[in-house]
Amino acid sequence: MKFTIKTDLINKIPADIITLAVNDKNQILCGKQIDALTLKHLDNILKLGDLSNIIGSTLLIHSATKYSRVILLRIGVQADLTPKEFFKGIVGASKELNKINFTKIIFPINQFVNKLLTEQAATEYLVRALADQGYKINSLKTKNKPKPTNYEVYLHANKLATKEIKQGLKNGQAIAKGVDLTKDLGNLPPNICTPTYLASEAKKLARGYKMKITVLEQKQIEKLKMGSFLAVAKGSREAPKFIVLEHKKGPKNKKPIVLVGKGITFDAGGISIKPSQDMDEMKYDMGGAATVLGVMKTVGELNLPLNIIMVVPTCENLPDGKAVKPGDIVKSMSGQTIEVLNTDAEGRLILCDALTYSERFKPEVVIDVATLTGACVIALGHHISAVFSNYDPLADELKTAGEKALDPVWQMPMWDEYQPQLNSNFADMANIGGRAGGSITAACFLSRFAKKYNWAHIDIAGTAWKSGKEKGSTGRPVSLLSQFLIKRTKN
Repeated sequence: MKFTIKTDLINKIPADIITLAVNDKNQILCGKQIDALTLKHLDNILKLGDLSNIIGSTLLIHSATKYSRVILLRIGVQADLTPKEFFKGIVGASKELNKINFTKIIFPINQFVNKLLTEQAATEYLVRALADQGYKINSLKTKNKPKPTNYEVYLHANKLATKEIKQGLKNGQAIAKGVDLTKDLGNLPPNICTPTYLASEAKKLARGYKMKITVLEQKQIEKLKMGSFLAVAKGSREAPKFIVLEHKKGPKNKKPIVLVGKGITFDAGGISIKPSQDMDEMKYDMGGAATVLGVMKTVGELNLPLNIIMVVPTCENLPDGKAVKPGDIVKSMSGQTIEVLNTDAEGRLILCDALTYSERFKPEVVIDVATLTGACVIALGHHISAVFSNYDPLADELKTAGEKALDPVWQMPMWDEYQPQLNSNFADMANIGGRAGGSITAACFLSRFAKKYNWAHIDIAGTAWKSGKEKGSTGRPVSLLSQFLIKRTKN
């Protein structure tokens, strides 16, 4: 998909299709810029009432005189159009586009702009929505392979707004590339997307964007005494990796932002084995790692003037004669001991050592991302991710970024009253706290390893992928974290 900014008169731009906004009074907002014959034809169609009054609804029209097709998009009162409604509308338009063959389409940006939607924001949302719907799963099919999305998009702009539209296009494309990488990694089968594969992808990012890469192997991990992480890896024949990717484009004296991603490339549950139904979806248990790798791609594309460090502990969690057992006690890098009551609560066991490792960077903030708990899905469903934090201003910052990115999070409690659920008679703590408040006690567990800095934990168990006919990675929450970082460049 190629994007080009055009400032010519709309009638002088050659294209197969144009997308036109229709307000609550059935008026085409770009009507004055469309030739009279086409406008009359479209007005007659609108009078038939085929375009729903629901905001975001679309209607594909064939043989619309000047254009072979027109997509009409209901936006209601232009001044009241919200980013969420606009994004939904572009997604709807994109679904119509996926049904037809064409080469060029025009999107006049000005017809969507209001106080809630600047030219830059509207362009960014439009680019992200088109890219999301244009994504093709990187399947290994040998027949009926999906064809790549290969059309050109003309972003029609007022000459005075070209700077804002260029920035919106730049941000939108960079975020879309990050999201696509996260989707690609998540959708790969676990026999391909192994810890070694994730390390190779990090190395590609390092080469492409001149970042520093460090990949710690088994013996180096042992030397660091990451006993908790290594306990999870014991059941697999795939070697664990500990990946550190550094983007240092901010002031040298500025403390870094550390992004930690859970990288369980397949989670069978270990000895506490999961039910076989839908276990194939446990290839998505590296969604946190895929997210932070995707964010680093966006960071590289935008060359953000920040110091950002990515940390990914990655391994498999499988049952084996050497696998960690319920009742085993392991010692974390922090020196704290953990009684493993359930080997399927392994994400926190690898993240705790990554959080301790992150102390060495003297970070400004640390944000970990993980498909951590089924309890989070029960609490919030599949629409919104959970955020826990030991520093409310950081949680507020992430919530604001999520709202702007249309990739929302909801702050969950992490009160001291929950901590005793992790008590153990035999170790400093247990790795589970029972069924009650499972996502909260998981966050409480992690908080014990994040006391030396401002920290937030994002549980994406309900949002990282979809099941059923639309099975596949969603690419969330790349957009949220990208928006968080972009905003940080302006502070």
